[in-house]
Order: sequence, then C-alpha cells, then structure tokens
Amino acid sequence: MSNPIVHAFFIGRALADTLYDHAELAFTDALSELGKQDAELREKLRNLSDRVVERAAQEEAAATQGRSSYSTASPFQSDDLQTVIDELRAEVARLRSELKQYRSRTS
Repeated sequence: MSNPIVHAFFIGRALADTLYDHAELAFTDALSELGKQDAELREKLRNLSDRVVERAAQEEAAATQGRSSYSTASPFQSDDLQTVIDELRAEVARLRSELKQYRSRTS
C-alpha cells in the first residue's frame, strides 16, 4: 500500500494540472471570442464607411448635376475676385464705423 501523503501529493498535482488546462482553455476561448468580435466590428465599420462614401458621392452627383456646364470654368476671374475682395473690405469698414457709432450712443 502507498503512503497517504504521497497519494495526496499526486492528487494535488493532478488537480493543479487539470485546473491549469481548464484555465488555459478558457483564456484561449476568451481571446478567440475577442478576436472574432474585433473582426466583426472592423467589418461593420468598413461597411459603414463604404456606405457613407457612396451616399456622399450620390448626393454630390445629384447636387452638381444641374451645374455640370460650370464645372470647368472658375466661378471668379482674377479681376472679379479682386473686386469681390475690395467690396468685402469696404463692407467690413462700413460695419466697423456703424458699430463704433452704436457703441458711442449707448455709452
């Protein structure tokens, strides 16, 4: 007959090995599940971005459909652009003077 202490040692060792195997299997399964969820999330995000880009392209095409003849020409010529800038500067100066007058009246 074997010694009960030696027998208890081997039972404890077998228990520890079995628990280690189960823990390793659970950890591996958890990592596998996490990997699957990550892949699914990436796929959903890729599909979402594809749909957004496709929808933006459709809306852009619909918005520019009536203006196709203007797409090659610049909306402002260089002289026109300078005129617009000058007019905007004059408008800003006029608004500043009106704002200054308003502030002086309310003080």
